[in-house]
Amino acid sequence: MTKIYDFLIIGSGVAGMSYALKVAEAKKGKIAIVCKTTLEEANTAKAQGGIASVTNLLVDNFEKHIEDTMIAGDWISDPEAVKQVVMGGPAGIKDLLRWGVNFDKKEDGSFDLHREGGHSEFRILHHADDTGAEIQRGLMEAVRNNPYIDILENHFAVEIITQHHLGIRVTRRTPDIECYGAYVLNPNTGKIDTFLSKVTLMATGGTGAIYATTSNPNIATGDGIAMVYRAKGKVKDMEFVQFHPTVLFNPAETHPAYLITEAMRGYGGILRLPNGEEFMQKYDERLSLAPRDIVARAIDNEMKIHALDHVCLDVTHKDPEETKHHFPNIYAKCLSIGIDITKEYIPVAPSAHYMCGGIQVDLDGQSSIKRLYAVGECSCTGLHGGNRLASNSLIEAVVYANAAAKHSLEVIDSYTINDKVPAWNDEGTMTNEEKVLIAQDVKEVGQIMSTYVGIVRSDLRLHRAWERLDLLYEETEHLFKRVKPTRDICELRNMINVGYLITRQALERKESRGLHYTVDYAKHALDKE
Repeated sequence: MTKIYDFLIIGSGVAGMSYALKVAEAKKGKIAIVCKTTLEEANTAKAQGGIASVTNLLVDNFEKHIEDTMIAGDWISDPEAVKQVVMGGPAGIKDLLRWGVNFDKKEDGSFDLHREGGHSEFRILHHADDTGAEIQRGLMEAVRNNPYIDILENHFAVEIITQHHLGIRVTRRTPDIECYGAYVLNPNTGKIDTFLSKVTLMATGGTGAIYATTSNPNIATGDGIAMVYRAKGKVKDMEFVQFHPTVLFNPAETHPAYLITEAMRGYGGILRLPNGEEFMQKYDERLSLAPRDIVARAIDNEMKIHALDHVCLDVTHKDPEETKHHFPNIYAKCLSIGIDITKEYIPVAPSAHYMCGGIQVDLDGQSSIKRLYAVGECSCTGLHGGNRLASNSLIEAVVYANAAAKHSLEVIDSYTINDKVPAWNDEGTMTNEEKVLIAQDVKEVGQIMSTYVGIVRSDLRLHRAWERLDLLYEETEHLFKRVKPTRDICELRNMINVGYLITRQALERKESRGLHYTVDYAKHALDKE
């Protein structure tokens, strides 16, 4: 079956829905949002801490936010991207409010702002400790009520369509690769439908699920990045994988691990060893509010020194009622496993959390493939550089969704639907034995990435990961060519592709910088810290 849209959006988090609402307001065509599960399930919904924007001009300003972002990114962030996001932040917040998102306010009507690691001022807007869920709720309601937007849940994008599918040879040196839409797996028929579009937006989120433990939902398998890479698009900065320093240590939950928001450290939480000893003073003068890369490495080091599987976050010195008020969901979650955070330490450990790299885009969100945009965690705008500043991701998604919408609306009338795209050849069958093999391979990818491509790396570990991923790649591609595509084998392909990209680009960076810390170049990082 062939479906035709003006705007095809793959992904349903804050990036995809913000873009959909922006282009829908222009009333210039038919819009489709393709979600691989339900509209509710996205990385956005898991974001607890909040969204960063300069709103209190009495103490804060754009220059401070820009400098905080550059410092956290180890000075390799793109200054123009940083400026665009920071200065576009207030307008992005206004859009979210207009679409029905609520943020906590004080009695005088001003925003109740939090402060998080790496920020020099209180500038984090939040909704209790479930800000992402509130943003997702507000945007879902807005897109569901918009007559110009079709929502296709449980549809899985398999590949984007380019000249390659017309029988034209496409390489990484091909100058004018174009995107004509995507091949999408239809859950009702089990067949691959052809979605043709004038403009396609990739908003597929992150890559956390390729690690054994992650704060991301299971759907974060790097699909958009892998699809664009296979289509010969440019992918950048994949070595910069952010590990959140504090997820709840609970061996029963690894996908997703429960996030303990950075706002809890901004609130006054102190990192300690299980015996009560503080340790961050050994690593950074900012203590528990140092940027995430430093805190995650410090915790990782302390766990190795003392043979621990976790450290602790302490808020027992804070007022119990205030703690419950600010962090009701964290309080309830910890209580459900027998921990009263007002009286007991919270066991925490680092976990794969955010991909700072991704599909390379310009200031308009355009990828290297014409007619294809990328926004949100799957994109690499240059904002994050070597390490994302806390709560910059949600505002980046809103600001770049606006930029991509503005640009695509300006050019869409010059594009036509390419009706020469052939249907997908879906011959083949899959046995139960093959499904068992796929499930085992998914686990193996997680083990490889967590063991060899984690918080601390070495060339030896990275080469070992490369060799094992290469073997999995050959086996999986051979299998993919002889079976009907299913979501599980497509996700496995994507996970292997993304794991390879992280490993390769980590090997290519001959220094320790930001989130990429390697013992082969550790002296440089220690000198800087």
